[in-house]
Amino acid sequence: MTRTILPGQTIGIIGGGQLGRMMALAAKEAGFKIAVLDPGMDSPTGQVADIQIVAPFNDSDALEELAEVSDVITYEFENIDVDGLRHLTEIAYVPQGAELIGVTQNRIFEKQAIREAGVPVADYIEASTFAELKERVAVLDYPFVVKTARGGYDGKGQQIVKNAEQLAEAEALFQNGECVAEAFIDFTMEISVVIQRNTLGETAILPIGENIHKDHILHQTIVPARVGEETLTKAKKAAKAIAENLQMVGTLAVEMFVLPDGEILVNELAPRPHNSGHYSIEATNISQFHQHIRAICGWPLRKPKLWSFAVMVNVLGEHVAPLTTKIAHYPDWSIHLYGKDEAKHKRKMGHVTILTDDINETLNEIDASGIWPE
Repeated sequence: MTRTILPGQTIGIIGGGQLGRMMALAAKEAGFKIAVLDPGMDSPTGQVADIQIVAPFNDSDALEELAEVSDVITYEFENIDVDGLRHLTEIAYVPQGAELIGVTQNRIFEKQAIREAGVPVADYIEASTFAELKERVAVLDYPFVVKTARGGYDGKGQQIVKNAEQLAEAEALFQNGECVAEAFIDFTMEISVVIQRNTLGETAILPIGENIHKDHILHQTIVPARVGEETLTKAKKAAKAIAENLQMVGTLAVEMFVLPDGEILVNELAPRPHNSGHYSIEATNISQFHQHIRAICGWPLRKPKLWSFAVMVNVLGEHVAPLTTKIAHYPDWSIHLYGKDEAKHKRKMGHVTILTDDINETLNEIDASGIWPE
C-alpha cells in the first residue's frame, strides 16, 4: 500500500556511509527526521542523524528498533542481508521492498532481469565451479572477464583472462561461490543512467554522465556525456525498461558500455544513489538525493534540468591532503568531504564538482592542480 510521508516524520536508513549522509542532508532540508542503522559509532550518516542504532545490519533486534522509530525505511547500499530486509518489509513500510536487492546482489539474477526487460548485456556463461568453467568456456572468445556472482565492487572479485594459459588465475574466485564469465567488450565510453521512480510509478532520469575510471574506481563523471543524441535516447529507453520490469522504487543506476557503432550494452545495476550522480547536487534543479527522498515518500518527482556542464572528481584518501591545501586556489570548486575518520589509500573520502562552460578547459585545470596525479 502506497503512503505519503510528510515533513516531521522519520526516514530510516540502513547503512551509514556517504550516500546515506547525502540522503539525510537532503531529507532534513524538507523537515524530515533521520534514523540510521550502522555498525559504526561515528558513521558519516550517523553524524547528521537524529537517531543512531549502532548494530550489525543483520541484527534482528536492531532492525525491529529501526522499524519502531521510522515511518519509512530505505537503504544506501546493496550488500545488506536480504532475509533481514524481507522481515523488515513485514513489520515496517519499506516501499523499495527486498526483491530488488536480491536481484542486484547476484550478477546472474541481475543479467537475467536485464535480458527479461529486453535490454542487451555482454555474452556470458554461468559456472558453479572452476571445473564447470573449463567445460563451458569454449563458447566465449578470449579475452573475457570472470566475476564472482555475489560481492565484488570497484574491480574486486574479478579476473581478466586473456588466453587459455591465464584461465587458472580465475580459480580462486570460486572460493566465494558461483561465477560468471563475460565477453570482454571493446567499448568507446562508459556511461551511467540514474533513473528514479516513485511509489506511483512516475519516473525521472538525470542527465546522463560519462564515467572515467582509474584502477577500477570511478575517477571522473563528465556531464553531459559526450555521445550522440541517438545513443542517449537508447540509454534512457533501456534504463526505463529495466526500472519498469523490476517495478523498482527509489533510485537505480544503470551502468552501460557505449560501443563504436553507438549501441549500448548494460554492464551492471546499483539499486541506490550512485557516485556518478553526485554532480546533480550543484548542476541540476533536483539532486539524486532530493529526488530519492521524494520517490520513497510518495511525492511527485521533479523533471531534472541541467543548469550547467559539470565535472565531478572523486577524492580518495591520498587526495585529501593536497586538496585541502589548495582550496584557496579554486574558489569555483564545490568540495564535499564525507566525515570519514581515516583517509585511507583508495578509500572514497569525498568529491569535487566543478560547473563549467568548457569541459576540456576544466579537465585541464583538474590535471594541472596536481591533486590527482597520473
